[in-house]
Amino acid sequence: MERREVLKYGAAGAGFLFSAPLAQGAEEPPVPKAPTLVVRRAAERGHANHGWLDTWHTFSFGRYYDARHMGFRALRVINEDFIDPAAGFPMHPHNDMEIVTYVLEGALQHRDSLGNGSVIRPGEVQRMSAGTGIRHSEFNPSRDRRVHLLQIWLLPERQGLKPGYAQQAFAATDRSGRLKLVASRDGRDQSLRIHTDVSLYASILPRDGVVEHRVETGRHVWIQVARGRLAAGEVTLEAGDGARTSEPGLLRLKATQDAEFLLFDLA
Repeated sequence: MERREVLKYGAAGAGFLFSAPLAQGAEEPPVPKAPTLVVRRAAERGHANHGWLDTWHTFSFGRYYDARHMGFRALRVINEDFIDPAAGFPMHPHNDMEIVTYVLEGALQHRDSLGNGSVIRPGEVQRMSAGTGIRHSEFNPSRDRRVHLLQIWLLPERQGLKPGYAQQAFAATDRSGRLKLVASRDGRDQSLRIHTDVSLYASILPRDGVVEHRVETGRHVWIQVARGRLAAGEVTLEAGDGARTSEPGLLRLKATQDAEFLLFDLA
């Protein structure tokens, strides 16, 4: 291929060049090793039904305690909540925690002691830095529809931070067929800035869609399936399942039915 053709085809041309036959005697590049996953099945989670709130706890939370499941790295809480219409949490306090809310269905009304008031809908991600102390309420404003959400707590990089709040929309098209960065320590790629060393990705995959994520040495990954079903190597993950790894390598995730999930890349 001539130089002008490389310039014309850009990355596609470069890919074509890399696909050329190997020189005689050259070795095939090694296939990246797939990390081993440890699975946390949905049915094994803690569960509580308070009437207006049906909630599942991936890690120990409230009255649910399991010494084997106290969190993973900075990840302390993943609660899957179903809140009835016209119900919710009254004002209550938090401190020294990064709290991320990811709404899957319905809408969640938020108010806090900093004066923020908003409604969080599917595709919107909320980050609340509790820091030295914040009070907030969460309420389902609908009269006829439940709200379904994931609430995530992450330990901050240090205590005593100034409380803060941010909310951002990420279109379904931006999350479809890819890993879309929605929160990160440095706020790169227009993600929400979060005060801990984690990169949080959201993805919506159609059936047979595939994404890949490289786990670097010294990093750790948690996958949380919100809907559908994923194949991760020999492991099948369904809605509510979580999986973790601390091994470096290439994670290949394929949707065996339409799926939505979060991937945490943690220090």
